[in-house]
Amino acid sequence: MIDFGFDKLALIGAVALVVIGPERLPRVARTVGHLIGKAQRYVSDVKAEVSRSMELEELKKMKTEMEAAARDVGQTVQQEVNSAGQAFEQTWSDVSSNSIGGLGDIGDMGGQHGYDNNSFGSSAYRRPKKNWRLKRGATPQWYKQQQGVRRHAQSGAARVARFRPVRPNI
Repeated sequence: MIDFGFDKLALIGAVALVVIGPERLPRVARTVGHLIGKAQRYVSDVKAEVSRSMELEELKKMKTEMEAAARDVGQTVQQEVNSAGQAFEQTWSDVSSNSIGGLGDIGDMGGQHGYDNNSFGSSAYRRPKKNWRLKRGATPQWYKQQQGVRRHAQSGAARVARFRPVRPNI
């Protein structure tokens, strides 16, 4: 690249002052500065575009490599699943053909040991005790009273009488 030192810049400035003149020199210098700035921005934009395209190419290459690796893993897993399924089928056919009584004996094992099919997991419904709501309630009674929560059941007539407006005696 062109190397400008201070002495060369001073020489160019002196020649420009003589050729252009002192009246037009500031305007010409400003115009030259704008043009140099535009050229620098253009060069930086081109550099950025080139670097973006290079990164895009690298990403595309990485994407194809990842897709190929994922495809290989998927094929390997599928082969392993198929081989395990074939081994299971082979073992199952060997066991079912070699057993004398078939598989009917395995299903009756629960009855031999005294297990009931309904005893595992299902239990009969038990009704909760009478005051289960009171025991489960975590709200203190004083808070319920302060907030106006009903703590006792009222009949309909008692509720109407409670909220009936008072008539003045005339």
